Amino acid sequence: SGKELRLKQEFFFSSASVQNVVHEFSKLDKPWSEFPKYNCLQLNDTHPTLALVELFRILLDEKGLDYWEAYNVVQKTFNYTNHTVLPEALEKWGVDIFERLLPRHLEIIYLINFFFMEDVKKKFPNDWDRMGRLSIIEESWPKKLRMGNLCVVCSTKVNGVAKIHSGLLKTALFRDFYELWPEKFTNVTNGVTPRRWVHCAFPELSKLLTKYNGGRNDWLAEYDLLEEIPKKIKEDGTEKDFIEQYRKAKLAAKLRLKEWVKKHCNIDIDENFMFDIMVKRIHEYKRQFMDILYCIHRYLAIKRMSNDQKNKLNKKVSFFGGKAAPGYALAKNVIKLINMVANVVNNDPDVSPFYKVVFLPDYKVSAAQIIIPAADISEHISTAGLEASGTSCMKFVMTGSIIIGTHDGANIEIADEVGEDHIFFFGKKVDDVTRIREELRNGKRGYISGKLQECFDALYQNRFGETWFIHDYITGLANGGDYYLTCHDFDEYVATQDRIDVEYQNKDVWDRKCIENICHMGFFSSDRSIHDYANDIWGITPLEVPQPSIEKEKHFVSTSNLALQAQEN
Repeated sequence: SGKELRLKQEFFFSSASVQNVVHEFSKLDKPWSEFPKYNCLQLNDTHPTLALVELFRILLDEKGLDYWEAYNVVQKTFNYTNHTVLPEALEKWGVDIFERLLPRHLEIIYLINFFFMEDVKKKFPNDWDRMGRLSIIEESWPKKLRMGNLCVVCSTKVNGVAKIHSGLLKTALFRDFYELWPEKFTNVTNGVTPRRWVHCAFPELSKLLTKYNGGRNDWLAEYDLLEEIPKKIKEDGTEKDFIEQYRKAKLAAKLRLKEWVKKHCNIDIDENFMFDIMVKRIHEYKRQFMDILYCIHRYLAIKRMSNDQKNKLNKKVSFFGGKAAPGYALAKNVIKLINMVANVVNNDPDVSPFYKVVFLPDYKVSAAQIIIPAADISEHISTAGLEASGTSCMKFVMTGSIIIGTHDGANIEIADEVGEDHIFFFGKKVDDVTRIREELRNGKRGYISGKLQECFDALYQNRFGETWFIHDYITGLANGGDYYLTCHDFDEYVATQDRIDVEYQNKDVWDRKCIENICHMGFFSSDRSIHDYANDIWGITPLEVPQPSIEKEKHFVSTSNLALQAQEN
């Protein structure tokens, strides 16, 4: 019943959108072959795939086009953005549910697949395995419709959302399609808007950047204008003053988060601690579990320290936030474990003056606007090859935090812009991940280090409460089930965190890096992303906006205003 509801929702919204577009085009009294000149529809993942089948149905059944006329219109109208290589975003629907709810749409999908398979047969004669992989129909039991394949077949362009991700679409996920239609595949790296994530979320930083941009806030629409600030403040001797004002701005952001945490979590946080923040969907590949294992490691290490050692320690708070999918039991267990570890750490008088752990509840955009600007370090530690892009990494760097992360998603392109020495990289790269997984399948063991085993033992011994719900999972990790390389990367992750503790002590160097990062994030403005879509995929050019005129006869009056005037008269 849940699947049926989901399919009904997807069809309802997709159909409504397409019918609206068709209705508006009909007013132009143009031939249907010109429909793509006036309309371009972007499929974000496979969830709205039914939109293209619905347009097909309208053109065939209501407008009287033949198959190839309809196909040409649909294929030139639609483009497909793939946002993740994970299976949950590549929908597969059972033929039985389509037969029951959308029988005509199923007929059209079969028709599309028939002509597509005929085309493949001509290009790759007798390559039945390739045909099986390319087919929109998965010949499993029960039969399924591969919506990702349907998107590629009926789109002009297919794009990933970061260079590494778009490369993986060509070499792995849609390799057969890339060999068939290499010209279809392109990349548009994601972006975020500085209007929300700097100007609204971090007003103190926005004012500072405007001040050092000659008092102009035009950087909000042209972020690249900030690039010269680090060089300029060095040359004119205002760098020290800029750093001081930046520190005050960052402190204001930390105080906002401190107040929020007190209100929502009833935990007191010292704003002078380093804020280490990881906020994103809870998922094995994003590796919140590795982060909480590190929290356990840090707790156990502090428990062993003398008072002198503790006083020299970099004081720190580790924040977690994010939601788990309703049926994702392990993700929910990780949230539970984080809260249990936090409860012990925060109530231990030997540790809590030097270290705290906080789970931030009900993570959403309004909370993110308080959380993100407060970060000193932000965690983007997914297993290499699995994070398509990620946008939180962009928001964090724009607001003055430094990334600890893997060579994955947008981390790589951020490093291209700000410099590798401005990011704390660790962990295996994509090629190594593939090799290590093969070794695990072949029975290679012995990758659990002493540090990691100590953390596992603490969980087995219930030092953080009754953590039985995670015991089977960690036993599986230790016995070859380390698919996401949580164990393989753990020691290097700990060593990188140790390096961060050392480098954070030199606040001048740290803050200078943060400022340089902020000012070199122009590539990650959503303005650039939309420009790339317009240029490379939609084929549209900018409209010149007319300058305002004081001459009354040159004023432009909208039709709604004309109607209002007529009503008044």
